[in-house]
Amino acid sequence: MTSLPTVPFTLSRAGVVMTPEPGNDLEAEGVLNPASGRGPDGELYILPRLVAAGNVSRVGLAKVKIDDGVPVGIEREGVVLAPDEGWERGKNNAGTEDPRTTWVESLAKHLMTYVAYGPMGPRLAMAHSTDLRNWERLGPCFFEYQADLSMDLNLFPNKDAVFFPEPVNDPDGVPSYAMLHRPMWDLGWIREGEGEHLPAGVTDNRPGIWISYVPVDDVQRDIRNLVHMGKHKQVALSEFDFEELKIGGGPAPLRIDEGWLIIHHGVSGALEKSAFDHQQKVNYSAAAMILDADDPSKVIARSDKPLLAPETDDEKSGIVPNVVFPTAIEEIEGQLFVFYGMADSKIGVARLDRI
Repeated sequence: MTSLPTVPFTLSRAGVVMTPEPGNDLEAEGVLNPASGRGPDGELYILPRLVAAGNVSRVGLAKVKIDDGVPVGIEREGVVLAPDEGWERGKNNAGTEDPRTTWVESLAKHLMTYVAYGPMGPRLAMAHSTDLRNWERLGPCFFEYQADLSMDLNLFPNKDAVFFPEPVNDPDGVPSYAMLHRPMWDLGWIREGEGEHLPAGVTDNRPGIWISYVPVDDVQRDIRNLVHMGKHKQVALSEFDFEELKIGGGPAPLRIDEGWLIIHHGVSGALEKSAFDHQQKVNYSAAAMILDADDPSKVIARSDKPLLAPETDDEKSGIVPNVVFPTAIEEIEGQLFVFYGMADSKIGVARLDRI
């Protein structure tokens, strides 16, 4: 177990901001796991995952209604990303899922990571925008081969990716854009009996948080280089009972005095069948860690208990019960709020406060 300091923040519920619209076929199986950002108009928007019948996901856009400094609802403004490309669709599945967005000032762009649920299962993909409405795809993410891992990370399904909002130094001191992500080692879902393949030096088979980098100079020269990530390092694995099965990243890292604040999710319980099926016996909670400012692959503080766990009816009952899944952080009138998926069905919001 870790002996790291705990994280001096709390989460407290502030309400439900989005529920499926009756009669809206695009939301028949839930609204959940939103990205977020400020538009050119200065307004706050969320980009929810909209799930239609058959588990087909799209990314929507909704303006956040704010009352007395607290998000209280949304105004729908349509769909901004759908599984329109061939590689985002399989014969029996399709989806542009679980977007995370980061405003990167040095690029004057919102960077989106999302999960393209295509013929080979979940694969990370990227897009960029200046206004949150018009997104240009950069395509699938490519992880450069790294000999010391003795493994091709492109073989594996991957989720929960998100960019840092500003350049950091990579392991060699090169100013870089960095991305957290969560590879999953079990290939049995695609080739029966293949099982798990772990990179060299990895002894724990549970999916955890990794970091990869791309040099700033490469991206400034051509934004399309953003998809070519390298210098991969494992950041964190499960440590505590509430995250015994796996952990994964959430909102974009937030710069605080101590380093980079990460709100992540931890999963406990029991997985049934494929990890990609709707699970009914798992429990998703929100927790936090702080990464070193100079070396964000290093954890310097960590929650030993959830900051928010499923307790309300909206969090305990839904498409996937017992889920609190944080995906976005925004500041509203000086107060930080975390937006999160509730039981894969609705979207809630919680205050983030320093103790």
